[in-house]
Amino acid sequence: MSDKPRASLEGITLEALLTRLVEHHGWEELGRRIPLRCFTHEPSIKSSLTFLRRTPWAREKVEQLYRRLPKQASRQLPD
Repeated sequence: MSDKPRASLEGITLEALLTRLVEHHGWEELGRRIPLRCFTHEPSIKSSLTFLRRTPWAREKVEQLYRRLPKQASRQLPD
């Protein structure tokens, strides 16, 4: 494993990352790609963040999917 597994995500909050994934894929596709209950049964950003913050293996899967987004989709949007 790399010494810097999250280097490409530096400065991006989990909430921003998840929001971009939902905007790009939608909940249904996100749940298909990463079959987590928080994505497939009454999904919400809040419940998903709670689960992902407590579950490192699930968070890693979400971060990996985010890294595969096209550059323009994963670029941080202005607040």
